[in-house]
Amino acid sequence: MLVEKTDTGFSAYSGEYPIFTTGRSIPELIENAYEAVSLYFEESGSKITHENIKFEIDFKQFFQYYKVLNSYQLALRIGMNPSLLSQYVQGRKKPSEAQTLRILKGIQQIGRELSDINLIYTR
Repeated sequence: MLVEKTDTGFSAYSGEYPIFTTGRSIPELIENAYEAVSLYFEESGSKITHENIKFEIDFKQFFQYYKVLNSYQLALRIGMNPSLLSQYVQGRKKPSEAQTLRILKGIQQIGRELSDINLIYTR
């Protein structure tokens, strides 16, 4: 599903099926998309899981929503020129498929690391 920023949040639509949904946030959009896809395929008996649905979002919208990710630091971490990643984020340049995969791999690695962290509280 292709994700786009709207005035009220986000929208997502399928290029292959007449499926469209909206959400105020990315997590809400994902849940609404899952429901919309499930409803569309309900009569066919197809089992839909979150793994069956893939979302595409451009760099600019991604970094605007996930402001916690610093594109400069991400570029350094994955060995990319920070000004090049900045141009992708600002929409001045479009990354190749290889560059897109490199960036996505870096973001996913950070996500895995964060999910493995347990914070402790000490007095």
